[in-house]
Amino acid sequence: MHALLLIDIQNDFLPGGALAVPEGDRVIEIANVAIESAEYVVATQDWHPPDHGSFASQHEGIEIGDVFELNGLRQVAWPDHCVQGSPGAEFAASLRIAGIDHVTRKGTDPLIDSYSGFFDNGHRQSTGLHDHLMSTGVDELTVMGLATDYCVKFTVFDAIQLGYSTRVVLAGCRGVNLHDGDVDAAIEEMRAGGAVILEDFSPLT
Repeated sequence: MHALLLIDIQNDFLPGGALAVPEGDRVIEIANVAIESAEYVVATQDWHPPDHGSFASQHEGIEIGDVFELNGLRQVAWPDHCVQGSPGAEFAASLRIAGIDHVTRKGTDPLIDSYSGFFDNGHRQSTGLHDHLMSTGVDELTVMGLATDYCVKFTVFDAIQLGYSTRVVLAGCRGVNLHDGDVDAAIEEMRAGGAVILEDFSPLT
């Protein structure tokens, strides 16, 4: 069974949001087209407590964009974003939410970030997404969303490791590009890891 996996298409990652991804709103139209033709649709949702350890605001002397150690792992310091129950954590208003069959929330543990839709960054705990997909009979994934060089990339890595046939639609992705070249590098890493990289979306035939 094939599923569309939408990554973090939330207000805080759109223009004007707390952690805006450049042109992040451009993925919504592609996602909506994909939702219409998908057999099954799953979406991930960043869902941080207000004191999440990835937030620069929680650490004296650490600025947004700094890299530091959080719970034994390398961590980028982010602005407060996708706080549980906040407008910024909601899915984009123009996203066809009614077509989403299942939502997996991630980043709920204040002590560790969760870029991947499957695990936290230390692979210490599962989000439950893999169990859900297995129980639904999903073995193929089309992935798109935000952001290419973080949550999309790490979700794709885990999907491949878990045995899913995985394709990534670049027209439905946008990246943070914190450093020049991050997005291009992420695309090549996903390709090298075994993902099928597609420029545009087309339904499976």
